[in-house]
Amino acid sequence: MRGERATLGKSLLDVQRELRIRASYVAAIENCDVTAFDTPSFIAGYVRSYSRYLGMDPDWTFRRFCAESGFQPTHGMAASASGPKPVRRPSDPAEALANPRALFIPQQESFWSSVEPRAIGSVLVLAALVGGLAYGGWSILQEVQRVTLSPGDDKPGVITALDPVEGAAMSEPALDLSDTADLAQNLPQPEALDRLYRPQILEAPVLTARDGPIAAIDPGLAAPDEPRPAADAGADAPQAQPVETAALDGAGDLDPALAETASAVRTMAAEAPALELLAARPAWVRVTLADGTVLLEKIMDAGERFVLPRSDEAPLLRTGNSGAVYFALAGQTYGPAAPGPQVVKNIELSPDNLTASYALADLNADPELAQMIAIAQADTGQTRISE
Repeated sequence: MRGERATLGKSLLDVQRELRIRASYVAAIENCDVTAFDTPSFIAGYVRSYSRYLGMDPDWTFRRFCAESGFQPTHGMAASASGPKPVRRPSDPAEALANPRALFIPQQESFWSSVEPRAIGSVLVLAALVGGLAYGGWSILQEVQRVTLSPGDDKPGVITALDPVEGAAMSEPALDLSDTADLAQNLPQPEALDRLYRPQILEAPVLTARDGPIAAIDPGLAAPDEPRPAADAGADAPQAQPVETAALDGAGDLDPALAETASAVRTMAAEAPALELLAARPAWVRVTLADGTVLLEKIMDAGERFVLPRSDEAPLLRTGNSGAVYFALAGQTYGPAAPGPQVVKNIELSPDNLTASYALADLNADPELAQMIAIAQADTGQTRISE
């Protein structure tokens, strides 16, 4: 059987793992050692199973095993088939109850059984750390509160005179009774002392009128180039002559100074009409100047208007939902900025550009714009009636 196992290339551990029989039993079968088995009744089954594993005849192998080992198979019910019985000492119930270490009696655990050495080490390390911190704090506190005394060269003395100017050898000034009146007049008065020692928070604040410079202008002074109206002139007061007439002197000649004044013509340009942004529906708008200054950036609500401030440079408009943004100029409505809900940018907000680039708004195409203009006209009419 050992030769067949070697032919298959199996070790005792391989046979134990595949056949589920102890390696010691396999070696005992190969050595014909029946004393290695605990129960003799299982020897026949082990031998037959091992012979089938090796591909040998089980009956022939078992007969050869019995002949070589001298094993005599017995009946399974025989007393010798189960092997030797262990010798048990007869138990005494009284002795079992008197034993304090009986297995069925719960034993009390000692204190040291629940203590781990690692926990003790951790506690010791923590105690050492706390002690070190406490000692360091105590040392710092002692160092802070330490007072060092050093001997001095000057010995302390007792001062009996409390007046600091006593013994200064200062001669008192001689008072002249003739100057008593002047001296009394130059002394500080009680009102001045009271004002001197009065808290500053109780002083009345000094107020400066905001219109002080304007109020200082004399209304009687008139501009040199404008005639001053006579306040007390009656019906016989001469009327102001025009510049052309006043420029002529008695001889009928033109005064050069007045002629120069008369020739100076002042021209005032008409102000440009105000430009407004109208939002018939909610729309995001941003109005910026050329230098990047933002004049308006918000979501204009439906019916909201924004008057553009007057500036030298025309601002630029960037808006979303451009179909809801219109322009109001001189009582006329132009637009929209672009058809549909799209984003447009760099629209120059100048009267010339708007009148050239956009046509008058069609109120029939946008009912919301028509309602907005109708409300604005109604408000304007009520304002005129109230005036």
